Amino acid sequence: MLKHLLVENYALIEKLDISLTQGLTVITGETGAGKSILLGAMALILGQRADTQVLMHKDRKCIVEGTFDLENLDLRDLFEKYQLDYDQLTIFRREINPQGKSRAFINDTPVNLAVMKEVAERLIDIHSQHQTLLIGESSFQFDVVDSFAGILEDMSVFRLAFREWQKLGKNIESLEEQEKRSRTELDYFRFQFEELDKARINPAEYRQIEGELEILRHAEEIKLNLEKASFILSNADINVLKGLNEGLQLLRPLAGYNEKFRQLMVRLESVMIEIKDLNADLEREAEEVIHDPARATELQQRIDLLNKLLLKHNASSMEELESTRDDYQQKILAIDSLEEEINQLRKELDSKRQDLFIQAEKISKRRRQVIPEMEKEVTGLLRQLGMPGATFKIASQPLEGMNANGSDLLNFLFSANPGGTPSEIARVASGGELSRLMLSIKSMISQRNLLPTIIFDEIDSGISGETATRVANILETIARNMQVIAITHLPQIASRGRSHLLVYKTIEQGKARTAIKNIHNGDRILEVAKMLGGEKPTEVMLATARELIFNTQKN
Repeated sequence: MLKHLLVENYALIEKLDISLTQGLTVITGETGAGKSILLGAMALILGQRADTQVLMHKDRKCIVEGTFDLENLDLRDLFEKYQLDYDQLTIFRREINPQGKSRAFINDTPVNLAVMKEVAERLIDIHSQHQTLLIGESSFQFDVVDSFAGILEDMSVFRLAFREWQKLGKNIESLEEQEKRSRTELDYFRFQFEELDKARINPAEYRQIEGELEILRHAEEIKLNLEKASFILSNADINVLKGLNEGLQLLRPLAGYNEKFRQLMVRLESVMIEIKDLNADLEREAEEVIHDPARATELQQRIDLLNKLLLKHNASSMEELESTRDDYQQKILAIDSLEEEINQLRKELDSKRQDLFIQAEKISKRRRQVIPEMEKEVTGLLRQLGMPGATFKIASQPLEGMNANGSDLLNFLFSANPGGTPSEIARVASGGELSRLMLSIKSMISQRNLLPTIIFDEIDSGISGETATRVANILETIARNMQVIAITHLPQIASRGRSHLLVYKTIEQGKARTAIKNIHNGDRILEVAKMLGGEKPTEVMLATARELIFNTQKN
């Protein structure tokens, strides 16, 4: 239940600090006093969006804080789901700064609005006048039936599984479209891959061909120069090796005279050995260089092919071309495996569909079981609200296939007149009839769901007299099992409250302010009397108000 509400700097509210009790709390006040403003502030801690327009003082932040008692509510799993600290007295807090930035907290832990809303929906339900329009909406009707049947958790599980099934189906459609496009590209990928694969791309080979081809192109020049160099070293009339040998013979006799001469001889011997090795290498290289036009043509054709492929695939190196070949191969393999993947996913989709149908059938069975009881109970409540000839029916028929609500089609039907044929609510119900019908439905499901608090915002609009008394009786009955907060303008309801909050407007420094206070005894009698007879109630009105309140307290 909601135990405490703090509002600061919201619309016409400077500061509001109230405590609330179990049972029925009534909130009254003149039109325009700010009852709807109070409800708007409360909606902020239930996850509704807001902007800087709600700030009374534009240079200060707005704060709305609600304290909820979670006793006997099984919410620990929900708190653990979002890693929230669980306390029996849990505080919901919203802050809106002058820049329009909003922050939300649950027990001082920052949360986003979706989380705040999800948790708050398990704590409180606000029923306002405009909500009567929901009664004609399919989603609301399913929620009512499922709440009465006690299968809201089952429906939550079903809807999650249904969304996953839909998501899988869309994924398969996407893959099938991808496969269709890929099949048209498969021949192209295969041609490109086979061309590259046939080329036997090898980065090391390309560099080797370039070197060998360079030699073959200049084979005659290379061979001639190598032979000339070898001839100069060893075979010319005056050649290098002969000259070195003569020099060596001249230095050998001197080697024994001192160390310097010996070192010169050793150096000359070393040069001569190196020249001999160099000469041998020149001769060998000369012998290996062969003028081979056929081989040159073969290599040129090979390197032309590789260069063509480089240009075709916009590759800057053989390594990049090799990577391009591998990419084509992977695309081919992916297309070949895509069909197998799709077949596996289709089997999974069919299995999920069968599971969903089983779940949907169990849900449908439970709905069918409770519909007669619901029809009887709502019709009975309508009679209590002064509609003895009213009939309420729930039309149910199987749906071809499934949707997020299962495999049923539901439609609430209503007739306000005796003997009338129940028809769709939107076509036959007036505003007052809708209001009473919604109250009947809320009364019915409030006894069966786990919501600890329900707020009625002028549910009594458009009714008076005996019907107003009956509405008060129903609100009082609901309040025996849960906290009920009723914003009302009817004395019959205002007199029933276990506590009574008065919303009023003051003028401070030329500006309107909304305030609220808890009234008792004489103040309360006076407020109910004003609701009976205007700003200056007569003694008769005061006596009537006193009697209404006294009878309530006595009961």
